[in-house]
Amino acid sequence: MLLPLPQRKTSYDLVGPETGEVVVFSHSLAADLGLWAEQVPALLAAGYRVLRTDLRGHGGSTATSAPYTIDQLADDVVEVLDALRIERCHFVGLSIGGMIGQSLGLRHARRLRSLMLCDTQSESPPDAATFWGPMIEAIDKAGSLEPIADRTLERWLTAGYREAHPGRWQQIRDTVAGCTPMGYIGCAQAIGNFHFTNRLGSVQTPVLVTCGTQDPRATPEESRRIASLFPQASYEEFVGAKHVPNVEQADAFNRVLLHWLDAHRGS
Repeated sequence: MLLPLPQRKTSYDLVGPETGEVVVFSHSLAADLGLWAEQVPALLAAGYRVLRTDLRGHGGSTATSAPYTIDQLADDVVEVLDALRIERCHFVGLSIGGMIGQSLGLRHARRLRSLMLCDTQSESPPDAATFWGPMIEAIDKAGSLEPIADRTLERWLTAGYREAHPGRWQQIRDTVAGCTPMGYIGCAQAIGNFHFTNRLGSVQTPVLVTCGTQDPRATPEESRRIASLFPQASYEEFVGAKHVPNVEQADAFNRVLLHWLDAHRGS
């Protein structure tokens, strides 16, 4: 579905019983709402209503001129909530989606029942320019994300997962390659220009921080540190998973997710 807005559209998917508590999912850089496909059946079976959105320039959402900010991307989520007349939700964000969740916790806490922040960071990584600079150059030269698709998947999923699930691996790779350059660059620049670390102590929303133990960027050490910054937070990890444990270890992820949501149902 598309939410028409001035000069752009936001793509979203809403399924589940109208009486169910809403769980909002926000994906990682270069992915789209399909990254959460493994979570939807489990949540529907548990009676939740599931809302997935695409970041600007990702999936079916319009790309606007770069750069973006994390707060701007969080406000995009609020626009969808407002349009659908959803007052409160549980929010689950992965990578940049987790950064968006932190912004929501800081600026839109009244809309949140709980926050689950997966494989994310609380401020721009110190090597942001050197990490994304060469990739942005390659994207600009090719006019697409094709040159970085394989290296992205190497960070996201283990070789074992690729061997066991070649179809799903290829599906996710094709999504990365199909992301718009403008959307990718705009979101990468947002990641390179934010700092929430010193403010997270003011977030009163219950928070769960999770991480794959083999994530090369959002490491377990960093994730545990982020969890320690919130007044009400806990930490879970997925042993052996890389950056997208919700795909790689879907059953384990769903057990953790549902236990978390059930603990805060009606909050």
